[in-house]
Amino acid sequence: MVAESETGNILAYGGLVTLLVDSPQLDGFLEQVIRLAAEVVTPAAAGGITFDREGRPVTAATSAPLAAQVDEVQYGADSGPCLDALRGGEVVAADDLATETRWPDFASFAVAHGLGSSLSLPLRVGDRTIGALNLYAHEPAAFRGAARRHAEAFAVQCGAALTVALRQSDAAVLRRQLTEAMAARSVIDQALGILMAQQRCTAEQAFDLLRQASQHRNRKLREVAAELVTKVSGGPPQPPAPFHAVSQWLEDA
Repeated sequence: MVAESETGNILAYGGLVTLLVDSPQLDGFLEQVIRLAAEVVTPAAAGGITFDREGRPVTAATSAPLAAQVDEVQYGADSGPCLDALRGGEVVAADDLATETRWPDFASFAVAHGLGSSLSLPLRVGDRTIGALNLYAHEPAAFRGAARRHAEAFAVQCGAALTVALRQSDAAVLRRQLTEAMAARSVIDQALGILMAQQRCTAEQAFDLLRQASQHRNRKLREVAAELVTKVSGGPPQPPAPFHAVSQWLEDA
């Protein structure tokens, strides 16, 4: 049994690593993670990931529509195992939803929709709980023994993978911002070259002319520069060449 559990954990971790490579966008990564959880943490019938967004719980991804419905009932009642796991940072199990009294609204809805048990596990990034992995099963006591240990190990692995995914997401945002900044700089430089040739002036004087036009028209400097380049050249400004040093810097950070 131990060997089987360890093998399952290794396969689950390998799956998470593959998802990091195949799903560069955070939302896509989360959707694939919960689908993997529903597959490897048997016998889950449905699963969801809950995050805290500015003090409000939201479902970021589900493996089946039922998981989203069950989560929403908990949010509406402000009571349920996923919220306890999210807020308390502890694993919360409900072995028999038919007799569950801690969360009556959640339990009655879950039973009415054929669920018998649930397991909610905190997702940690560093020392912070930022989300909860919620698993639901049709059978009572589905997440006991080896199934629970496997689920807990998967949640830990998921937290580690999520840490990397968040860093990748932040890096992607920074890369896009840097690319946009470089594009703006390239357009302005092209406009300055045109003004220097037309007015036979220095780069500083050309920049002053461009800035005055921007202020007078109440438009962004880049927009005025792009308009000038398009008017003179007959085509849009040329994009800058790829700046590979930026990508390397992000990888080393």
